[in-house]
Amino acid sequence: MTRLRPVVALLAAAAAGCVSPAEPATAPSAGWIYQLQGYADGRLDRIAERRAPYAVVDLARDGGSDYFHADEIAAVRAAGTTVLAYFEIGGIEQFRPDFPAARDRSLLLNEWGEWPGEFFGRYWTPAWWDLVVRPRLVRALAAGFDGAYLDTPLAYEEIDLALVPGWDRERLARAMTDLIVRAGRYAKARAPAFRIVPQNSPELRRQPGYTEAVDGIGIEELFYRATGVPCEERYCAENLADVEALRDRGKFVLAVDYAADPAHVRELCARYRKEQFAGYVGVRELDRIGVSC
Repeated sequence: MTRLRPVVALLAAAAAGCVSPAEPATAPSAGWIYQLQGYADGRLDRIAERRAPYAVVDLARDGGSDYFHADEIAAVRAAGTTVLAYFEIGGIEQFRPDFPAARDRSLLLNEWGEWPGEFFGRYWTPAWWDLVVRPRLVRALAAGFDGAYLDTPLAYEEIDLALVPGWDRERLARAMTDLIVRAGRYAKARAPAFRIVPQNSPELRRQPGYTEAVDGIGIEELFYRATGVPCEERYCAENLADVEALRDRGKFVLAVDYAADPAHVRELCARYRKEQFAGYVGVRELDRIGVSC
């Protein structure tokens, strides 16, 4: 069973004394960039300067309602970078502008204990689509993003079943897959080249329709758990096998591990190259640019 976390970087305080992986002296020719907060001067210039093949950024520079504009996304794309908009589809954070409406519509379920202020949602309901998912897709399309990076598919594993009588994990997994499929159909009907990239939960590939609906997958902590702890649990090997299966079906893989030791960074980059994954090594807060490889 997958045991990964969502990235709610805007709620995470940067740890005192946290060491950022050393940045390479030249622009990367492989890998990706994953930054959800701490944009220098509120801009994406430094990401554009790196010219990484892929970049994942939040829809908003402040995690709230100060959304990136189309010209800002276009500038990063002009550098040769495929830019994906980060947002959650299985949960919602308190700092998001649509949180009060989701709460008032009784769409929220249990809070995720590891991430205070993060709530899983009734993602299978029409109201969740209308209030949370579709507006974010609309905004990503309008801003000219190349695709969407969809976090918290793993909500299906973390929802308290006592709050949803009649539901079990299999039904929740099916509903999550249906949401991913729907998001892809909606976006691609308006922009056929728009990429759909879920984060984590690669085992959903076994659900009918999932593999056909996604263009790639983002995966955290395949090799090291935050921060710098070798991932030797069974779920790590299971995740790797599922991600490799998706890769073999032609899906691109955006892998991220959280490590700071230069030896770990070198090891991770070598493993990414061996697996033919786009790799990124950074800090858990995702508030600065790390190493793309």
